[in-house]
Amino acid sequence: MLHWLVLAAAICTSLAGQVLLKMGTLGGGSFLAQLFRWQTVIGLGFYGGAAMLYIVALRKLPMSVALPCTAASYVIVAMIGHFAFGEALGAQKLAAIGLISAGVVLLATA
Repeated sequence: MLHWLVLAAAICTSLAGQVLLKMGTLGGGSFLAQLFRWQTVIGLGFYGGAAMLYIVALRKLPMSVALPCTAASYVIVAMIGHFAFGEALGAQKLAAIGLISAGVVLLATA
């Protein structure tokens, strides 16, 4: 059970990193300017933390289950992108989100 919680923490940490990286791009400017914004730097740190948590989860969980479970972040990121950043979320994306969700549930319960 603990390793499932660590995997969930890795997914959440990765999500936070993704949102911060997106926030780092909003100010415009050059790539270097975006790279050194506080949101980008912290977002990259979150990604590093997510990788460490994922390694801990892999100690007990099969990789064939753990990695596909990280696809849950795609679903949540699509929702955050839509509601926080105004990104389009049409029928095709919603269908893809449904398929991803079903796959994650099937793998997690296998």
